[in-house]
Amino acid sequence: MGNKLDAIAAKVNAGERLTREDGLTLFASNDLARIGYLADLARQRISGDYVYYNVNLHINLTNICIGQCKFCAFGCTKESPQAYELTREAVLKRIEAASADPDLRNLHIVSGMHPDWPYEYYLDIIKAIHEKYPQLHIKGFTGVEITHFAKISGKSLTQILSELQAAGLETMPGGGAEILDDTLRQKLCPNKATSKEWLDVARAAHSLGIKTNASMLYGHLETYKQRIDHLLTLRALQDETHGLQTFICFPFQPGNTALEKSIRRTSVWDDLKTMAISRLMLDNVHNIKAYWVMLTLPIALLALGFGANDIDGTVGGEKIMHAAGVSSEKALSRNVLIDAIRTAGRIPAECDCNCNIIRTF
Repeated sequence: MGNKLDAIAAKVNAGERLTREDGLTLFASNDLARIGYLADLARQRISGDYVYYNVNLHINLTNICIGQCKFCAFGCTKESPQAYELTREAVLKRIEAASADPDLRNLHIVSGMHPDWPYEYYLDIIKAIHEKYPQLHIKGFTGVEITHFAKISGKSLTQILSELQAAGLETMPGGGAEILDDTLRQKLCPNKATSKEWLDVARAAHSLGIKTNASMLYGHLETYKQRIDHLLTLRALQDETHGLQTFICFPFQPGNTALEKSIRRTSVWDDLKTMAISRLMLDNVHNIKAYWVMLTLPIALLALGFGANDIDGTVGGEKIMHAAGVSSEKALSRNVLIDAIRTAGRIPAECDCNCNIIRTF
């Protein structure tokens, strides 16, 4: 193992691309300190000492969803006592309340796949927000949701994305990718987009100039091989389109899900190793996010030494991860994030959802 790690270290130092076998070797290694060191070298080369964050509000339009994924604690049926639906007026009221913060610049909008809502509902929401709050950057709808919109409307992916873009959508989040392996997706989420459908949405968005994120949900039924193959699929997509701006590792939160009794939450060591290996394998993606909502802020800051250069943002109004019982705060203030990043010895860089730096501290 030592010789193999030496060979990988030589590649990293030389700026050479790692192979599938290299990725599997890294997951098989217990030398977490060395893996983290190599990821930190790659991070320094790619993104320097800036750590990105943004002042953002999350809006989850509904938790009613036809997906019923085994790993999800958020989605429910219409009959559930937890079910809710936001009207356009309710969405605007939430934004109005949050916009008392003069630093708010970013909206993150995702939703369940509602069985009855027409595509026009979502388009109207984006139009209404953009018309009333044109200063806000709208990042909205995962590849899974866009696939759903295309199916319920009969329109093409390009039509859907073009209309949303014209209405005010600027970028897209990376959710719904989970693990891009259809054998696994059939076990976990058979009612949502296939791997090809998710990738097709990303390609269509990138062709229109809509930048997207990408993610990986790990720590459930997948193998290390499937994690590496997922990363390689995303790397190939980025080689093709150059449209991915941030990658997010999502450790599976089993609380309140169908897998709660059979799967334990991943260890901190697995989280840090997966973060580091993601940084090393995704040599063509600028940002690797340590999402503090799932990791907690202390672990997210630790991850900054394992390849991460982004910790998301203030995240007001997030519901999806907290439905699974994550122990992190509901939201953090901008000053808390700035101080935390400084404590880690990095430079806080406030950005918009297109990763344009607004100011540094």
